[in-house]
Amino acid sequence: MTTAGPRELASDLRGFQRVQRLAYECAQEVAARLKPGVTEREAARMQREWLRARGVRDWFHLPFAWFGDRTAFVGFRVPLQFFPTDRRLEPGMPFILDMAPVFEGFTADIGYSGALGGHPLQELLMDDLEAHRELILREVREGRSLREIYQDVDRLMVRQGYANRHRAYPFGVIAHKVDRVRERRWSPRLFGFGTQALKGLASDALHGHREGWSPLWSPYRFSDHPPWPGLWAVEPHLGFRGTGAKFEEILVVTDSRDPAESAFWLDDDLPHVRRWARRKAEEK
Repeated sequence: MTTAGPRELASDLRGFQRVQRLAYECAQEVAARLKPGVTEREAARMQREWLRARGVRDWFHLPFAWFGDRTAFVGFRVPLQFFPTDRRLEPGMPFILDMAPVFEGFTADIGYSGALGGHPLQELLMDDLEAHRELILREVREGRSLREIYQDVDRLMVRQGYANRHRAYPFGVIAHKVDRVRERRWSPRLFGFGTQALKGLASDALHGHREGWSPLWSPYRFSDHPPWPGLWAVEPHLGFRGTGAKFEEILVVTDSRDPAESAFWLDDDLPHVRRWARRKAEEK
């Protein structure tokens, strides 16, 4: 998908924005309902049920929930460890909710960080993620390669004193492309991922291989190319001593020669962005 011209959202972009806002609304409402003793599996089910009640029938991936040191992927070695467990939430414990619904053919993939009763360290991590959002947008507009931007995110994390936890994801990705998904009454899933969405990603990978780009934004050589036009779900993930925090949202990359139009975040009215704005207002 490419876009050019005025910054006003095209019809497709409004569709992606709508499902992304729906997913963040789900995260906030589920987070407000979390109580001591709730398990990761129960939190994931709460997300599924909330979204299904609002018409979601397909997924890029089913919802995840991580509590405590699992927010920093402590000890994660194999993909199955990402799936929700019977870990119970306790007062003062950090959590991350992650979901990727498909609604009316549009895909979102979001991450929401919080804590039951507050967690000063995770709040600091969230504050420090603002610099990563700014760095990623700036360097995409500069046309730097995905691999170089990934390395610069790594260096910023080191300067901040944190560990890179998105490196624990499959292929170490910080982002992946998202596209429209053909709607069906029922779509099967494979290991928690919607097969329709996976087909789209596989098709991108095939075309990208032929054309010299990848739909996965990783630290490896196959990502050593400038940002490819399209929509990217970006998720920088910080970790420190068993606590993790991240955001995940859609970055739009276009083929425009205007730097401001060549890349922009799909939506600046999201919980983490509002948080940073409130903090700045309080500091004045």
